[in-house]
Amino acid sequence: MPELPEVETIVRELNRAKPKVLGSTILDVWSDTKKIIKRPRNFQKFKKEILKRKISKIWRRGKNILFELDNKKTLLIHQKLTGHLLYGKWKREKGEWVSLLKGPLAEDPMNKFLRVIFFLDNGWQISLSDLRKFAKIEILTEKELEKELSELGLEPLDRNFTFEKFKEAILKKKKGKIKKVLMDQKIIAGIGNIYSDEILWEAKIHPLKDVSKISEERLKKIYFAMREILKKAIQLKGESISDYRRISGEKGYFDRERKVYRREGEKCLRCGTKIKKIKIAQRSAYFCPKCQKL
Repeated sequence: MPELPEVETIVRELNRAKPKVLGSTILDVWSDTKKIIKRPRNFQKFKKEILKRKISKIWRRGKNILFELDNKKTLLIHQKLTGHLLYGKWKREKGEWVSLLKGPLAEDPMNKFLRVIFFLDNGWQISLSDLRKFAKIEILTEKELEKELSELGLEPLDRNFTFEKFKEAILKKKKGKIKKVLMDQKIIAGIGNIYSDEILWEAKIHPLKDVSKISEERLKKIYFAMREILKKAIQLKGESISDYRRISGEKGYFDRERKVYRREGEKCLRCGTKIKKIKIAQRSAYFCPKCQKL
C-alpha cells in the first residue's frame, strides 16, 4: 500500500506537473470499476458533481490525496493496497486503454490496470491504476471532509510535530506492540508496513516491544528515525518494491535505502544476522533478532 512518502510524492508531482493540473477543469470521467466510487454511490451523480469543476488545490492528509474543487467540494482518493495515480494520455483501442506516451506508462504492466480516468481541459488525463480494485474515491462537502479527516492522527513531518507530541500520542495507547501502534492511523497518519519496519530497524527496537516498556531515550530514537526515513523516502520518490509508481509511471528509488522490509533470510546490513519475519495482527514484520532484541 502506498504510504506517506509515496502519497506525498504523487501530490508534489501533480502540483508541479506540466501541462498544469492545478487550475485545469475536469471535462469527463470514465470508470469500469464503479465500486471504487464510494460517495456518491451513483456514478451519474458522481459525474454531475465533478464535471466542469476546476481543480484549485491538491494536498495530502495521511494516505489521502485531496483535490479541492471550485464548488467548495473535495475529490478524495485513497489508493489503498495496489492503487496509484498516473498523469498522461490514453486512447481506447479494442476495449483497452493504450498510452500515447512512450516509456513506463506504456511498458510497465503495473500501469495498465486503469479503473478510473479523469479527462482534463488541457488534453491530459489523471488515471487510477489499481490491480486489486480496493481504492476509494469520494466527493465530500467541507463538513464531510472535516469528519473524514478528524479521525486521523498527527502528521509525522509537520513542523509542529515535536518529540513531546510524539511521546504523548504513543503513550496514550498505554500498551500495545510498537509496530502496530506506529501503523495506527488514529495515532500517527501515513505510516504502514514498509516504513514501520524500516524505522524500528534504524532505532534498534523489536516490533513486538510493548510501548509501555520503551524508555524515553529509545522513544527518541524512534522519533528521529521516523523523521529521517520518511524525509529520505520522499526525496527518493517512494518505494516501488510492489505496485506503486510515480505519476509518470516510473518507479521510486527508496529501494536503495531499504534495510529490512522484505529481506527475510538476508543478512542484516548492520550485524550480519539473518533477517526474520513474523506476523503481527495479520501483518508481516521484518526485523533483525540481534539488533532488535525483545
